[in-house]
Amino acid sequence: MDTLTRIRAFIDVVEAEGFSAAARKTGRSKALLSKYVRELEDELGALLLNRTTRQFSMTEAGHTYYRTASDILKEIDNLADLVRENNQQLKGRLRVSVPRTFVDAEVGQSLIDFAKENPDLALEIAADDRFVDLIEEGFDVAVRITKLEDSGMIARKISDFRVHLCATQEFLDRYPALEHPTDLARVPFIIDSNNRSQGNIRFVDADSTTFNVAITGTLEVNSPHATLRAALNSLGVAVVPDFIGRKAIESGQLLTLFNDYLPTDRGIYAVYPHRRYLPAKVRMFVDYLHNWFRKNG
Repeated sequence: MDTLTRIRAFIDVVEAEGFSAAARKTGRSKALLSKYVRELEDELGALLLNRTTRQFSMTEAGHTYYRTASDILKEIDNLADLVRENNQQLKGRLRVSVPRTFVDAEVGQSLIDFAKENPDLALEIAADDRFVDLIEEGFDVAVRITKLEDSGMIARKISDFRVHLCATQEFLDRYPALEHPTDLARVPFIIDSNNRSQGNIRFVDADSTTFNVAITGTLEVNSPHATLRAALNSLGVAVVPDFIGRKAIESGQLLTLFNDYLPTDRGIYAVYPHRRYLPAKVRMFVDYLHNWFRKNG
């Protein structure tokens, strides 16, 4: 039995968090997986896994070996994808990290459409508003709504993105004479706690000078959809992504404030680890989202 097969068995066991779960996932027997891992340990002369009847854990050597071995296997699989991609449909598994804001909105349909067009690809979508560590947590690609910063990752912009400050006419009638963004400091906001700068809003003057306005409010939620509903009920000013608030704004239910002062340096990006051989499934996923937004954005 070759070393590559033993390494795959070890990685399957680690990622499934146990021999029994790995056996169910891979269709191999628990005894066979145990044999492969034991042979790998004998070959290395090091214990990789701590085994008891109730617990499973990696040794320090196991952690070190897993990180490097999983990267090597990904490169091997990616290279094989490059050779095969013109001859067959996408197969395997694609793990995608996506903000809840994105997946719960109408633009989340882009992910469903991709899955429909690639039925042989197992698509795993993890909705999470935190910035996951793609390498440590085993994701192939992430969709991020952000101001792009240097992160050691490769990023491709798939769509423009902007937010709106919006409120109902009924609410604004109670707070007349809002002539400049700094006037918003005296107006109650609906605070979206998912926003990492929730206590401040960044604005840009006509001369490109950046300034912040501190905001407060008595209602705080961790959902832009709930923020939108609160704004529609005249409870305050809301900071709402365009793809969530667009219909309410276009229908006149909500009015926008100080659009000319809001920065335009954010976008929706596909972010993935730098690899020598980019997996075909990642490239095709990113291309698909880019084209989807061009048609539907």
